[in-house]
This record gives sequence, C-alpha cells and structure tokens, in this order.
Amino acid sequence: MQPYTELFKAGEFVFAEGDAPTCAYLIESGRIEISTRQHGEARVLAELGPGMLLGEMAVLDDSTRTATARAVTDCRLIPIDRTQFAERLAAADPVVRALLMSQLTRYRAALARLTGEGDGAEPAMSVQPDDAYALDKIRLESELRAALERKELEVRLQPIEEIVSGRIAGYEALVRWQHPERGAVSPAEFIRLAEETSLIVPIGDYVLSRVCDMLVELRGRGRKPLPFIAANLSGRQIDDPGLVQRILDLLHARDLPPDKLKLEVTESLVMDHARIGDLIAHCHSVGMPVALDDFGTGYSNLGPLLTLNFDQIKLDASFIKALDRPRGVALVGVIVGMARALDCDLVAEGVETREQREILHRLGCRYAQGWLVGKPLSLDDVLQH
Repeated sequence: MQPYTELFKAGEFVFAEGDAPTCAYLIESGRIEISTRQHGEARVLAELGPGMLLGEMAVLDDSTRTATARAVTDCRLIPIDRTQFAERLAAADPVVRALLMSQLTRYRAALARLTGEGDGAEPAMSVQPDDAYALDKIRLESELRAALERKELEVRLQPIEEIVSGRIAGYEALVRWQHPERGAVSPAEFIRLAEETSLIVPIGDYVLSRVCDMLVELRGRGRKPLPFIAANLSGRQIDDPGLVQRILDLLHARDLPPDKLKLEVTESLVMDHARIGDLIAHCHSVGMPVALDDFGTGYSNLGPLLTLNFDQIKLDASFIKALDRPRGVALVGVIVGMARALDCDLVAEGVETREQREILHRLGCRYAQGWLVGKPLSLDDVLQH
C-alpha cells in the first residue's frame, strides 16, 4: 500500500515564510530549495533531496515558518502530521528531548542573525519541569562517572542465611552511592541511569573486582568455610563475550575458587534463552554457579526452567509477604518442591519476621535473605560479626 503523497510541480511553493506549521514532509522524489529574506533580498539556505525531512523545525516548536520551501523539480512529498512529531517527542528520553529543544533554540538564534531580525541572541526560555529533570539527569550521570573514577561507589554485603544451621552461608553484593550533596542516591535511580548508558559495564566490573577483594579479606580473617558472594549482572554485561574470562582473571589473580562468586541473572532477562543458556554453560564449564533472581515477578513463566540449568532460584519477596495466607504458604511450598526436583537451591528474599522464617524452615527452603537475617553491611561490619 502506497503512503499518501502530495505532488508539487517545479516552481510551486510548498510553504512560505510566515506560514503556520501545519505539517512537515518527507521528500520521496524531487528537490526542494529552502530560502529566506536577508536584508530584503532572497537568500538560498539549502537544497534538499529524497529521503530528507522538510519543515520539521517549525512543527517541533510550533513556530511560524522562518523560511520558504519551493520545488526545484517536480516533487512527491509525504506529509507528516504534527501530532506524529508531538507523540514521538513526548515519548522520547527527557535528555534527548532537552538536547533537541536546546539545539532548536540555537538554530532559531542563528537564523535570526542571518536574516538580520533581532539581535541574534538566544532567547531567554523558562525551564520547564521536564527540562529541569533532563538537565538534572545529565548532571547526575556526569557525577556518577566521576564517583566511579574516584572509587566512591560502595559495595555492601547483605547476608544470606542457611535456615537449618542458622549460619551465614553467603552474601549478596549491593552497590550504594553516597553523594556529597544529595546524600544517599537511590540504587533504583543511579543503576537505571547507568543501564541507559555504557556506564553499567564499568560499574559492573568495579563491583566484581570489589567482590573478589572482599573474598580475599574474608579468607584472610579466617572465615571457614569461605562464604560465597553473589553479584547481579545487567543485560549489557551479559552481552559482553569477554565477561566470564574477565571474572576468571580476577579470581585467578587472587587465588580464589570460582564457586565462591555467584552470578545472578534477573528474571526479566531470561526471555532470551539462547543468550542466557550460553552464559550458564560457560560459567558451569569453569565451575561458577548462576542464580535466577526475582523469580515470580511476572516476566516469565516456568518455561525458562525447562531449558536453563540454574544452580539457584531466588524467590521474590512478594511471595514471602504472602506467607500470612494459606494460599501463599501452599504456593511457596510448591515452589520449594519444584526447586528441589530441579536440584536447585532456593533463596527466599525479603524475609522480615521470625514467623516467615519458621514457615520457610518447615517447608524446606534452604536459604533466607532479608532484614530479619541482616541489612546490607559494609565489609568492616561483616568482618566484626
């Protein structure tokens, strides 16, 4: 089906300077001349051809046309309604939107200088809430990069208890950021920001390196058996073909056994079975365990457990909150049985009360993690326990 097009004969005007911005165009064929009036005389600014956009600037900021468009040859144009631009601009990342509007403001100022209208200075614009958010986001990203370079990100350890024995069998590594002015920045905020950029990879490497150093400290303090530490992986890290080898290099440099570093993959990433399957196979080939994190959050069904050989399943805290109801107890009991049948250890996340722990003990769940067991601790606090 052919898109709707408008035809313009050579010499016809598509729009004139001062017109309202009813729509923009995509040039299918032909050539368009863009001109403006400079000191009372016509001046050609550009000539556009097939595949180029025409008239989008005025549509973006809802301003009258600042130039005239005339067909040099016979042209076929696809009109783009202003609502199409508005919807896409509204859905864009706030940072991208702010950068675009900033560039558009500069473009208008440059055009004013060219045509001799006004003094050419950038117009003073009020900062809209979305723009302020975008600028704050840019600032925070820059500060996060600096914090990473200065090693100001802190890795804390949340204990994981073996329920039967009551001993701390391992820890989950959680990264924290204490901003000098903002105070504690929510991990949800700065990790999400890092995942939107390439920052998540160096932050992930930093955490993995720090975890290996912590294992060395625990070994040096005589912790026997040496506990495991689990580290979360992001999608970008998993895409890196050199990830496992880099981890092995970190472990070998410190003479650490690979089974003491456990990698956690959140349930939202397992839909790509082939990618995760390759990661698990690679890890298993070198003796490194892999856990499925946030199980039961709704991103997947039981299908991944048929094909992905996880060593551990971490049950989402929402199930633990439901242990005050018979149906919740019954469902967790089924999951415990499933994990046992799959030869997986089960870790219950979000354990906050003794009653929850007792029920998990009765159901046969092996590990518990949550505030009842312990909050995330600095390495110094862990070594003092």
